Amino acid sequence: MIESHAMTQKDLLPTDDVRDRFSKAMSAMYQAEVPQYGTLLELVERVNQETLSQQPELHRRLEAQGELARLSVERHGAIRVGSAAELSMLRRLFAVMGMYPVGYYDLSEAGVPVHSTAFRPIDDAALARNPFRVFTSLLRLELIESETLRQRAEAILAKRDIFTAKARELIERHETQGGLTSEEADQFVTEALETFRWHQNATVDLETYQALNNEHRLIADVVCFRGPHINHLTPRTLDIDEVQRRMPDMGMNPKAVIEGPPRRECPILLRQTSFKALEESIRFAGDAQGTHTARFGEIEQRGMALTPKGRALYDQLLNEGRKQTAGLDNAAHQAVMDKVFIALPDNDEAMRREGLAYFHYHLTEQGHLTEQGQAAKGANTDNASSDIEALIKQGLVEAQPITYEDFLPVSAAGIFQSNLGGGQSEAYAGNANRAAFEEALGTPVTDELALYAERENASKAKVLASLNS
Repeated sequence: MIESHAMTQKDLLPTDDVRDRFSKAMSAMYQAEVPQYGTLLELVERVNQETLSQQPELHRRLEAQGELARLSVERHGAIRVGSAAELSMLRRLFAVMGMYPVGYYDLSEAGVPVHSTAFRPIDDAALARNPFRVFTSLLRLELIESETLRQRAEAILAKRDIFTAKARELIERHETQGGLTSEEADQFVTEALETFRWHQNATVDLETYQALNNEHRLIADVVCFRGPHINHLTPRTLDIDEVQRRMPDMGMNPKAVIEGPPRRECPILLRQTSFKALEESIRFAGDAQGTHTARFGEIEQRGMALTPKGRALYDQLLNEGRKQTAGLDNAAHQAVMDKVFIALPDNDEAMRREGLAYFHYHLTEQGHLTEQGQAAKGANTDNASSDIEALIKQGLVEAQPITYEDFLPVSAAGIFQSNLGGGQSEAYAGNANRAAFEEALGTPVTDELALYAERENASKAKVLASLNS
């Protein structure tokens, strides 16, 4: 009889655990590379603790939603790759960690020659375990006007391999055996980190670097190095205004304006700020010395996910606000945005009733008691209803906003620009091409709004089933 050596499911580490190990290892690596990142984490942790102690209702809500535990480990990274082959392989690498491409972002609208997606976990349990995300951009060489420069960039990118041989082997093993063992997962984390590590030696000479840099700083950042070094790793704060205010006291130079919507009682979508990029010493081929500016520290505050109706109103208000805020400092910028955003309701119930945001429905303590009573009787009671609004009025069901897990194209581009020199190139604007991006990726991206709608509908179905069983 031949003994079977087939891997059993119990031998394999859940992808959530692989992702947790990788995100913590990346955080440690980035802290060693960018010491100010450690200072940033300390500041965010302090502000978060103060905010939770001052706002017990926020503490209760985050705890009820399972978000309190994830807050201290929550990070998003950002990388930029140069070719379809690199992007496709990254999709397979992130799948080992239970991360999938969600959303399509056209950053050409802000003069940045890339389009992007966010690799992230998608189900509730995975997000609660560790919501690590990596905003991943693909350089759009076709937007470079100079054919000579475009061909030179393509030739440089064709020569490099941003993955180690062992990382490729472990990705294939994950695909063939349906996962990795704990030991293999540790090897994978070590090997995969090499793709995201910073390298001070450029792969090109100074002249080539300068030519690409003159076209756009981001092009030079993508093309001239061995791999897509992680250019920021972002913790989540509960009060971004306070973090922005304290950053100078911690030796950090914040960008001029917090990106995204203004401060609200009921935060929406995403607000972001950052400290200015590091100027780092580089050795170019031929031994020329120079500097490169790419990596920076970013902070984000997340609010509720908006429905298509809510997003349309948000986009309209943001555009109105941006027309009035050019050149203003942060205080003046926020004052203008506060006035503009009066048109968007600033309480959960109004946002829910007007269909502007997504909500998660769950039983209250009274609802659980009713559920238990019905189960004991083995029959329906008069309290049971198919009407969610009636159940909320009866105190049996509560609605909590669903946290926005994704990104905003204009905010992302604003962060890029503020850390890559500030200027914009209109030559790239208005060149969305989702089909080309998905072809390079090797799969369609998931629509983020569909995910939120599914989560909301599933939560409604669950409470109705509980009370009508």
